[in-house]
Amino acid sequence: MDRILSADSTPIAYRRQGEGPPLVLVGGALSTAATDAPLAALLAPRFTVVTYDRRGRGASGSGADGVRREIEDLSAVVRAAGTGASVFGMSSGGALALEAAAAGLPVGLLAVYEPPYTPGASGLRFKARCTDRLHGLLAAGDRAGAVELFLTATGVDPATVARMRRAPLWAGLEALAHTLAYDDALLGDGAIPAERFTAVTARTLVVCGGFSSARARASTRTLAEALPRARHRTLTGQMREVAPQVLAPVLADFFARDVYVRQAS
Repeated sequence: MDRILSADSTPIAYRRQGEGPPLVLVGGALSTAATDAPLAALLAPRFTVVTYDRRGRGASGSGADGVRREIEDLSAVVRAAGTGASVFGMSSGGALALEAAAAGLPVGLLAVYEPPYTPGASGLRFKARCTDRLHGLLAAGDRAGAVELFLTATGVDPATVARMRRAPLWAGLEALAHTLAYDDALLGDGAIPAERFTAVTARTLVVCGGFSSARARASTRTLAEALPRARHRTLTGQMREVAPQVLAPVLADFFARDVYVRQAS
């Protein structure tokens, strides 16, 4: 992997593959560049795809955390990707991409899949309880508890979590547990920051799964309505863990067609 220094000199590791217009993939909670590899491989025939380890993960450095620092990291990766780079963000990576665009990051085009906002009174209470418990678990050094909280809060049933705890992958998840606080911070109180997102000028595709929770589907529609130049797409039969082979053609169509429109205009 290559490395680039963020604004605070934290090294951010990234990988480039493929040929064509530059496209940066931003992973969600407990993900690394390796997590995004299947989607990147499907997009590489048409784009120069850049994946990266977000701060505190994989081959990237830790440094000070915070939303501003993550925006600076993404900005550095976008610069490395090349002029006119577009961005796709998965889950809380979508929230990061939106925050960066709202802060002025020049993005060619933007797509997000189910940023996990929880608008509405019950959603905000749920987010507040999760935040308090997450920080308590991390402060106590209970990394396994923090991962379990995240998984159950995102809809994974306890029996599946129990099986995961016995699997080899669990150690890798625990190693990333501290970064759950970074993803939590990106979502604020859980409400969609509609006023702040009026500054997102890039054409944006907001995607959700047709089998995702009613809350997730409603949230993505509300998000699309809050963005100045957005359209919404539902992927039939998909859930929060979307299949890369289903998502890739949708993203390729959006990014490739809209790049052509921009170049022709």
